[in-house]
Amino acid sequence: MPRPHSYVVWIGALVALCLLAAGAYLWLRPAHPDALWKIVSEQCLPNLQRTGQPAPCALANPAAGYVVLKDQNGPLQYLLLPGAKITGIESPALLEAKTPNFFLQAWQARGVMARRYGHPIDDSMISLAINSEWGRTQNQLHIHLSCLRPDVRQQLQAADGRITPRWQPLTLDGQPWLARRVTQEELAQRSAFRLLAEGVPGAKEAMGHYGLAMVRAKSGDFLLLAIERDLLTLNLASAEEIQDHQCQLLRNQHAQASR
Repeated sequence: MPRPHSYVVWIGALVALCLLAAGAYLWLRPAHPDALWKIVSEQCLPNLQRTGQPAPCALANPAAGYVVLKDQNGPLQYLLLPGAKITGIESPALLEAKTPNFFLQAWQARGVMARRYGHPIDDSMISLAINSEWGRTQNQLHIHLSCLRPDVRQQLQAADGRITPRWQPLTLDGQPWLARRVTQEELAQRSAFRLLAEGVPGAKEAMGHYGLAMVRAKSGDFLLLAIERDLLTLNLASAEEIQDHQCQLLRNQHAQASR
């Protein structure tokens, strides 16, 4: 039978891990967490109204409620952001039917990557991701449009046939994820955020604990991927980690074509 002392040690270690994770989160938080919102509200939208050009944004559609901005990290990474103030995945507004379908809009805007690259980009190389409340650095919702990591793409292609329209466990990059298949028609009817909140027990009450990603399946459907924060393993649910902002997949493709 374990001694009381062992329980004290275990609890102490647990508390230390939680404090370490919280400390890391606070340490990594930027000095200006509203920088993205200021770009949207003070530059992109006003410039569109004054000049007809949404600079520094690449795209702006006020009627549809979004803008697309080139991220500083990576040659082809872009961000889709709401034109209104929405802090992140934890916002209750994302579960309202009237809220724009940001994941679908982000997928429809993926052409900005190909235009910048100068060549078509296969859909299987593209991914969308939003980080959890703990795994992000900005307090304006932003969906990362970027290349998929080669190893993650390979893992997803291997698992593709086993992923059903119901949320199910999936080990990806050594981490416990949830995955489900969704058609484009289903995604148009219910946003990725609602599919997560309504399909995973307990998610609706803790949306900020989740990171969410989406890729194109071989069948033409989409694969939704969700990861939940786990402080014990220092997992902050940064879904962006499945992305490769340097786009090695495109480099490999170019190298093969040059042979």
